[in-house]
This record gives sequence, structure tokens and C-alpha cells, in this order.
Amino acid sequence: MKGAQPWLEESGGGHTEQETASWIRAMFGRVAHRYDLANHLLSFGIDHYWRARTTSRIGHILENPAARVLDLCCGTGDLLLALERGGRARRASPVFGSDFCHPMLVAARQKIEQRQRPPEPAAPRSVLFEADALRLPLADASFDLVTVAFGFRNLANYRAGLAEMRRVLRPGGTVAILEFSQPPNRAFSALYYFYSRRILPVIGGALSGDRSAYTYLPESVKRFPDAPALAGEMRRAGFPRADYEYLTGGIVALHLGSG
Repeated sequence: MKGAQPWLEESGGGHTEQETASWIRAMFGRVAHRYDLANHLLSFGIDHYWRARTTSRIGHILENPAARVLDLCCGTGDLLLALERGGRARRASPVFGSDFCHPMLVAARQKIEQRQRPPEPAAPRSVLFEADALRLPLADASFDLVTVAFGFRNLANYRAGLAEMRRVLRPGGTVAILEFSQPPNRAFSALYYFYSRRILPVIGGALSGDRSAYTYLPESVKRFPDAPALAGEMRRAGFPRADYEYLTGGIVALHLGSG
């Protein structure tokens, strides 16, 4: 269970994990300036619901103002901001956001500065840092909650990613993976496959100026483990209580794992 390296050979990517990571980092850097617009339009705005459902499922953790929260592959910061809004109590610690694509972090910082209220001593702002999710500069057992939304699929090595998430998670902590999946209904899956292969690259390419990025998306989803398989990998990685739910007919799956 590794990344989507095989098809990248046809798209200009590499064979090794390092080459794969470099190709994906460069690709996201090219589309960062229009990433939010493309995502919202291509999902018909349903991506807001997906993030809201995620924060609802982990709301009991967010309600703890002392809970330490890490959002991996945070991109432009949409889930990170949702995590901050998810708890009604004032946070005693910031939400940490990490990504290995610098232009994405720049966009996230701009969004955070535009949308967050002036910080109060008891409600520190989000902390962003640039790092590879496979090699985090963090101590063991540092966080109560680790999330990743639509970024896990892009890791060069899925098993290594799960192991790293498990490493930085405190005993009894929770990991939440929100990711594109493969709809279990065959008819709906065929319809979604047509949209993602034929329509999405055209619109996404026009909006972002980089059609290859939106050709990559359906190919990476096609080669990504389905929801039951990912849950199984999570259990093998040290999350004995790993379950999932399909969202929007299975276009997306939300996995929750506890250590």
C-alpha cells in the first residue's frame, strides 16, 4: 500500500518516493492561487459539508480547550479554520497546520489573517509550519487529534504516513482522514467516474491553468484504496478502533481511528 507512483510515470512524475513527492509538491504549487475556487466549483460547494461533518464527528475533542490538534497536508487552511471554529470554548493551545507545499501555506496564512478575529491571550492563532507528512519535526505523542483532508491520498507512502500519524498521536488520541473514495454503488460510481475523467479536468484546467493537476485527481482516486481497505490498513498501523462512513454516495469517506 504505497502512493500512486505507477501512473505518474506517464504524467511526468518519478518512480521513487522522493521523486513522487517532488512532482506532487510542484503540481500543487502551480495551482495554489486558484485552488479554493476550483475546489468549491468542482464539488458544487459540497466540500463545505464534508468538512462540517468531519468537525461534527470529532467535536467532543474540539470542545476540550486544552486538546492539541494537528492538521496535516493543510493546504489553504479550510479544515484548519473549521477545526478552530469547531469548539465553543476558548482554546488554550493553537491548532497546528502542516504542509510541504510552500505556496499552499502562503495562501493558508493569508486566509487565516483575513478570517480570524484578533487573537486573545486564551485563544492563540493557528500555527503553520512547512514539513513532509512522512517526516514530521514533532515529538512522539504530541497531539490529541491529527486530521488530514484530501491530502493523505497524495502521500508517497501511505503506510509510512499512517505510522507517522500514529507516532505523534497521544495514547487514546484520534486520527481523522477525510479523503476521496470509490462509491460502492456501481451506477453512481460510473456516473462519477465519467464526471471526474471527462469533465473535471476540463473545468479544473481552465480555472487553474494546469489541466495535469485535475487529470491527476481522478487517477489518484482510482488507485487509492477503497474505504474498507484503508480502514484495514489503519488497524494494522496501530489504530485498533478504525471505522468509516461514506459521504455523498461514497465520493468521499471519513475514517476515524483511535489508538
